[in-house]
Amino acid sequence: MARGQLRIYLGAAPGVGKTYAMLEEAQRRAARGTDVVVGLVETHGRRHTAAMLGDLPVLPRRSVRYRDVDLTELDLDALLARRPEVAVVDELAHTNVPGSRNGKRWQDVQELLDAGIDVLSTVNVQHLESLNDVVEQITGVVQRETVPDGVVRAAEQVELVDMTPEALRRRMAHGNIYQPDKIDAALANYFRIGNLTALRELALLWLADKVEDQLDRYRADQGIATPWETRERVVVGLTGGPEGETLIRRAARIAARSKGAELMAIHVSRSDGLRGADPAMLSRQRMLAERLGGTYHQAVGSDIPAALLDFARGVNATQIVLGASRRGRLARILSPGVGSTTTALSGPIDVHLVTHERAGRGRRSGPAPAALSARRRLIGFGLTVVGIPLLTYVLWLLNEELSLTSDLLLFLAAVIGVALVGGLWPALLAAIVGSVLINFFFTPPVHTLNISARENLLALVVFLLVAASVSGVVDLAARRTREAARASAEAQLLATVAGGVLRGERPLTALLDRLRETFGLTSVTLLERLPDAPESPDRQRDPRAWRVAANVGAEPCGTPAAGDAEVRVDDQLTLVLRGRVLPAADRRIVEAFAAQAAVALRQERLAEEAAAARPIAEADRMRTALLAAVSHDLRTPLASAKAAVTSLRSADVEFDADDRAELLATAEESLDRLGRLVANLLDMSRLQAGALGLRPATFGLEEVVPSALDELGPPAGGVRVNLPAQLPAVRSDPGLLERVLVNLVANALRFSPADRPPTISASAHGGFVELRVVDRGPGLPPDQWERAFLPFQREGDRDNHAGVGLGLALSRGLAEAMGGGLEPEETPGGGLTMVLRLPVADEEGVG
Repeated sequence: MARGQLRIYLGAAPGVGKTYAMLEEAQRRAARGTDVVVGLVETHGRRHTAAMLGDLPVLPRRSVRYRDVDLTELDLDALLARRPEVAVVDELAHTNVPGSRNGKRWQDVQELLDAGIDVLSTVNVQHLESLNDVVEQITGVVQRETVPDGVVRAAEQVELVDMTPEALRRRMAHGNIYQPDKIDAALANYFRIGNLTALRELALLWLADKVEDQLDRYRADQGIATPWETRERVVVGLTGGPEGETLIRRAARIAARSKGAELMAIHVSRSDGLRGADPAMLSRQRMLAERLGGTYHQAVGSDIPAALLDFARGVNATQIVLGASRRGRLARILSPGVGSTTTALSGPIDVHLVTHERAGRGRRSGPAPAALSARRRLIGFGLTVVGIPLLTYVLWLLNEELSLTSDLLLFLAAVIGVALVGGLWPALLAAIVGSVLINFFFTPPVHTLNISARENLLALVVFLLVAASVSGVVDLAARRTREAARASAEAQLLATVAGGVLRGERPLTALLDRLRETFGLTSVTLLERLPDAPESPDRQRDPRAWRVAANVGAEPCGTPAAGDAEVRVDDQLTLVLRGRVLPAADRRIVEAFAAQAAVALRQERLAEEAAAARPIAEADRMRTALLAAVSHDLRTPLASAKAAVTSLRSADVEFDADDRAELLATAEESLDRLGRLVANLLDMSRLQAGALGLRPATFGLEEVVPSALDELGPPAGGVRVNLPAQLPAVRSDPGLLERVLVNLVANALRFSPADRPPTISASAHGGFVELRVVDRGPGLPPDQWERAFLPFQREGDRDNHAGVGLGLALSRGLAEAMGGGLEPEETPGGGLTMVLRLPVADEEGVG
C-alpha cells in the first residue's frame, strides 16, 4: 500500500487564510469526484471559513472528559475506519488531550499517511520547532505547541498562504479574525506591524530553504553535478596566508551585488596534516568572514583544487574567489598551481583570481627547523670520522676474502647507520669519505685514485648516489616525524584551549590563564588602544594610550613595551607576555591564542551589553503589554459606569426603583473593578521600582480573610473557609495581605465550577503559616506554573477580556515583599492550589 501524501498550508500568523485555502483545495478535489472527509477544522467563529465547509462531509469529533471538563478531539479511529482518499485535518501542531493515543496531532496525521490517506493540514510559522525561540524573542509570546521541522519538510507540498501585515491588520480591524472585544488588544500586541513583518520574513526564508532542499534532492536524483544558479553563492578559498583578508573582503563585495547571496570561506588542509596554515591568521580570517555575514568551513584533501571544487559543487556555488599565486616564476613554470588548475576544472563556476601585494613574491618561510638535535648530529659526525676509517681498516684486513661489491655494500650500510643517527650532513660526509677510501684501498689500481675498469667507476658513482639518496630520505622522514609530532601537539593544545574556553564562565580569563600556564609566563595582559588617547611620539611606551582589557598572573603590563614579548592582534588589541622571551617556534600558537582572546573579549562585551539591555527590553515589553491590556480593561469598566450614569440622567426614560438600583449597582461594580485595576497597576509599578512601602503588624488570619471575602462581594459567598483555632499569628502588612487574598480568591472563583466553590485552609509549618486557596477548575500543567506568574498572562485565553493578568504576578511580588512566598501545587482530584506562606510572628510581639 502506497503511503499517503501530505500537503501543508503554512502561514506567518493567525488569520492569513490557511484554513480557508485548505478548504478551497478540499472543495476542488471533491468537485473532481475525490472522496474528501473533514476530520477536524477549527473555524474560530469566522463566518467565511465556516461557509467554505459547504457540503463537505464532516466527521463527528471524539468527546474527551479531562479534569471535569468536556473537550473534543479528532476521532482518529473513525477516520481510519472511514478510509477516505483525502482527509482534512486542521492545526498540525495541536497538542491532544492527555490520555489520547498520540500526544500530538501531527502524530495522528502520520498514522493517516501510513494508512495511505492523503492529508491536507495547516501550521503557522511560530509553531515550527526550530523557529520557536526566535518567535518568542520577536513577539514576547511563548508558543507551547510545536511541530518538528522534519515533519513539515517531509511534506510533498508546502504552500505559503501570504498576506501583507497591513492587509492582515485590516482584516483584524474588520472583525474577520477575532471577536470585537479582542481586536484592540491583538492589534496593540501580537499583531503589530513589526511583529507581522518579522514573522512573514521568517516564513518566506523557511520556505526558501525547503524549496532549496527539494532542488538539491532533484539534482541528486537526476545525477546533475553542475551548479544551477538559483541563488548566488560565493566561495572564497583561504590558504591561511596574509592575503586572506583581501580575498574575503573582495568576495563579500561580490556577494553584496546580489540580494540574498551567500558568502562561504573555506580552507583546505593537506591530508598529511603537515605544513599547515597559520592558525592565528585563519582565526582572524574566520572572524572577518563571520562579521561580513558569511560562514567558515574546513576540508581535508591531498588534491587541493579537487577538494575545493567538490565543496563548491556540493553547496551549489556560482563563483569562486582565489588569490593570485604567491609562488615564484620558476615554480609556476614547473607546476600550474591551485588557481590555474581550479580555473581549468571549474566548468560553469566562475573563478576570480584576485591579485594582492604578496603575489609572485614566493612563500616566505623561515629556515626549516633541524630534523635532529645538535647532539645527534655531533654523534653522526663522530661516527663518520671514527667509524668509516675503522671500517676501512677491518675490510683491508679481510681484503683477500671479500670482493669490491661486498665492500661497497658494507660501506653503504655504514652510511645508512650514520644517517639514522646523525641525519643528512654527517651521512653525506660519510658517503664522500667512504667513496674516496673505497677508491684508494679497494678499487684497482689500489693506493691510487685512478680507476682502471669502467664497472668499478660505475659502482662508485652508484654507491655515492644511493648513499646520498638514502641519507636524504632518512633525514626527510625524521623531519616529517618531528613536524607531525609538533602539529599534533599544537592541535591537542588548541583543542584543549577551545574546550576550556567553552566550559568556562569567563572565557577570556580562562584563555589567558591557559596561555600563561602553557608557556610558563608570570603574567599575560590584553591591552586595548584608547581611541581618544593623546598623541605621543612612542605610543608603545605611553601608558595614556592603552587600557588593560584583561590580565592574569602578576601585575599587568601598562604598555606593550613593558613586557618581554608582544603579539599584535589587530589595530586596537595587543597581547603582552611577561616572564620569558617568546621563541619563534612558539609564536604561531601564541598568535592563535591572541586571535581567540579577541573573540572572547568581544563575546564578553556583547554579553555585558545584552545584560544591560535586558532590563530595558523587559521594561519595554512590560509597557507594551500594559498598554495593550489597559487599553481594553480600563475602557470596559469606564464604559459600563458611564452608560449607567448616562441612563440615570436621561430625561427620556422613567426608571422605577429596581431599575435605578440595578444601574447604580452596575456603576458601583464597574468603578470598584476600575479601582482594583488601578491599585494593582500602581502596586506592580512600586514593586518593580523597589518603592513599595510596608506597614508590618502582628495579627491573626481570621481578621483578614473575612474582610477579603467581603470586598469580593456576593460571588465569594460560597467560598468555604477552614482556619484552625490554634493557628499562630503572622507578622505582615494586613492591607497588602488582603490585596493578595482578594486576587487569589478572585482567580479561584473564575476557574471553579459553580457547584464546587473554592476553599481556604491554613496550617503552620517551620516558622511559617501556609494559607491554601484551593480551586476545582481545569488546573494547570506543572510546566506552565511559572508562566502563570508572568504579568499580563491569563490561562484559558490569549486576549485581554478578563483583566490584565496582574493578579498572580502581583500576589507573588507582595508575598515575597512581606517575607513570605507564593507557590502553586496540584489539587488532588483536579484543580490548582495556591499556597501562600507568611512568617509567624515572634512570641514577644504577640501580645
